[in-house]
Amino acid sequence: MRDRLWCLLSGWGAVGVVYNLTDAFQRPGTVLSPSVIDQMVTFNPAGIWLYLSFFLIIPLAYLTCPPGRLYWLRNAMVVTALFCGAVYLLWPTTLIYPMFTPDASLSARMLTRLIQVDSAQNCLPSLHMALTLLAVWAMSRREHPLRTGMYGLWYLAIGFSILQLRRHLLVDLLSGTALALCVGAWLWRAVHPTQTASQGRIP
Repeated sequence: MRDRLWCLLSGWGAVGVVYNLTDAFQRPGTVLSPSVIDQMVTFNPAGIWLYLSFFLIIPLAYLTCPPGRLYWLRNAMVVTALFCGAVYLLWPTTLIYPMFTPDASLSARMLTRLIQVDSAQNCLPSLHMALTLLAVWAMSRREHPLRTGMYGLWYLAIGFSILQLRRHLLVDLLSGTALALCVGAWLWRAVHPTQTASQGRIP
């Protein structure tokens, strides 16, 4: 348990440091244009609860993944954050956020709080989506297809909530997913060079 907590603190903590430092030292970002799919998703503050479940799935992955994947997960998150941080500094991006007047609902109040503390830039690639994929990847097991499928649905639900809240655009989610897949596969093969590519998809 000590190793799991250490990996959680060091891995997720490093992500937080990178995210906040890049936000502090960025120049004004390029405004990204929404795609047709982005425009089809209706803005809804109720998506905040699925969005915030990200803060459950990350520690769950560290606390429940097979021991052989623990350091892979930590390292993959750190490397992914460093790649994202480099992009955020070299090419900061933002989007046109919807005009939002908070009402009396708890969902609206929570979204207002999120907007106050979240970066208005750091959009592409989506670190939120990348880390979620790595967490799901770490917990997924071929011998437990039902549980793995549930984790996959959770990943998709978080992605949809991000679009619902207009915190990212679809291109941010796709680029974050691609980055996580590349970093995760690269690190797995570095540790297990004799395994085939298909075996490396779920370590």
